[in-house]
Amino acid sequence: MAWKTKRVAKVRPLRRILRWVALAAAGVYGAFLLGLVALKWVNPPTTAVQVQRRIESWIHRQPYRKRYDFVPLQRISRNFQHAVIAAEDARFYQHHGFDWTEIQDAIDDEMDGGRVRGASTITQQLVKNLFLTTSRSVVRKAVEFTLVPPAEFILGKQRILELYMNVVEWGPGIYGAEAAARQYYHEPAARVGREEGARMAAILPSPRRRRPGRMNGYTARILGRMEQMGW
Repeated sequence: MAWKTKRVAKVRPLRRILRWVALAAAGVYGAFLLGLVALKWVNPPTTAVQVQRRIESWIHRQPYRKRYDFVPLQRISRNFQHAVIAAEDARFYQHHGFDWTEIQDAIDDEMDGGRVRGASTITQQLVKNLFLTTSRSVVRKAVEFTLVPPAEFILGKQRILELYMNVVEWGPGIYGAEAAARQYYHEPAARVGREEGARMAAILPSPRRRRPGRMNGYTARILGRMEQMGW
């Protein structure tokens, strides 16, 4: 009987710890859901990725200046919006948060020995930017996966696009369409033309390394895709 008593004594603290971990995880997830509800109407003053970049600058003792100016979707040119959709998520208006066709294509390419490519939708990228970080982990991906359906339901496509266009990283310390347009073309996002929009959209997969002026090949592809989509 003594060994049973010892075993029970060991199990109880473990159960207590697991219970607290589960409650903490549920609390964080609940906070994320409340955040999505608030973001239906409130523009975010900052994001998880912006905080991440600030902390990284402190750790590495590098200069950091944030440029972030949230503007309504009506103040971002249609050319710019269309270029980003064509580049990042061509079936944005057809799926409900996950592009299963793109995911399957990415899996097939990897199995055939091709390069590993992303298949994240605009909604997935928005959730990552708002609440998570750019770090790659199974936990982060799992949380992202569970937040995408409520994001689609709560926010709707136009608000998702508005938030994404305004918070996505477009270079070191550059967040959102307005800051990007002023940084790279010295004009507001409302005046961005087709080629300018395509060039800026072309740097989104690696915004801290790429620059619009060097994206000739990618820009041509994005412009071609926009034309195919009737834009």
